[in-house]
Amino acid sequence: MARRPPAIELRHLNTFVVVAEHGSFRKAGAAIGLSQSAVSRCIADLEDQIGASLFHRHTWGISLTHAGQRFLGRARQILRNVDDGAEDIAAIGRSEDGFVRIGIFSSIASGFLAELLRAYHRAHPRVQVELIDGNHSEHVAAIRQFSLDVAFLTGTRLWPDCDTSYFWSERVFAVLPEDHSLAGRDEVDWTDLVDETFVVNDVAPGQEIHDYLVQRLAGLGQHPEITVHFVGRENLLPLVALGRGLTVVSEAMTAAQFPACAIGRFSGKSCHLAPYGLHVMTTRPSEGCLAWRVLWQRRGLRARQGQTRNSAPSPEPV
Repeated sequence: MARRPPAIELRHLNTFVVVAEHGSFRKAGAAIGLSQSAVSRCIADLEDQIGASLFHRHTWGISLTHAGQRFLGRARQILRNVDDGAEDIAAIGRSEDGFVRIGIFSSIASGFLAELLRAYHRAHPRVQVELIDGNHSEHVAAIRQFSLDVAFLTGTRLWPDCDTSYFWSERVFAVLPEDHSLAGRDEVDWTDLVDETFVVNDVAPGQEIHDYLVQRLAGLGQHPEITVHFVGRENLLPLVALGRGLTVVSEAMTAAQFPACAIGRFSGKSCHLAPYGLHVMTTRPSEGCLAWRVLWQRRGLRARQGQTRNSAPSPEPV
């Protein structure tokens, strides 16, 4: 029958190292806040577990045996390993280290999300961040399966098993062919677009853009003509340049270059897409999620109110 390994605890090793360094049970006890008898019992228990004497007891004090000398280096190494490991894990808990997977729905070329990611990296440079593009359903499913830590999504829908905080909203801009009659204007009014054809795609955020156009123009008594194309975002805007229709994009997308297209700001103060929210699982507080929450709390309520192109506040580091 195999011998059971000794039940050595960290307190045994720590006490042993302190006794070896002080050369006295009494002095060691004073250093770690134990009585001399408690230190003596702890060392005796350790020797019983190991099956070897670690100290010579003398009338003038104690000294390490040969076994004690060999064990001292190993005990110190074990304690160092435990301390280092605990510090590494604590750094993850403080969001100073670790790995965070973030689902995104909008462009990070510019805008609030881009600034938020920059602020997070400045505050936590050792945290590895992986960005995954996708739609609402894909991201929520990934959060529930714990393959995503957080996701930034649009809308006010409450997803079961997810916790949501609303961060910001973005202005929308019209994208027109560069030879369109409205292309030279500083601002575009929705009333100018009631007879226009619009193009959207079938992937995110195409459906949301579709619904937004219907909502905006329905308020003017019009049902817009919208054509859905089964293309990615990178191929939708060339369709605009070819004169197949107009579309709208979020403020974050306006930093990109759209050949043969013009960008028009909508007049008025209420031309925003649905607010963007941070969605996380309530059953699994992620190491990185806590930092996102702190970042949100320090930003206050300004982010919920939306930003204009020239007045978007910069995220503050945690």
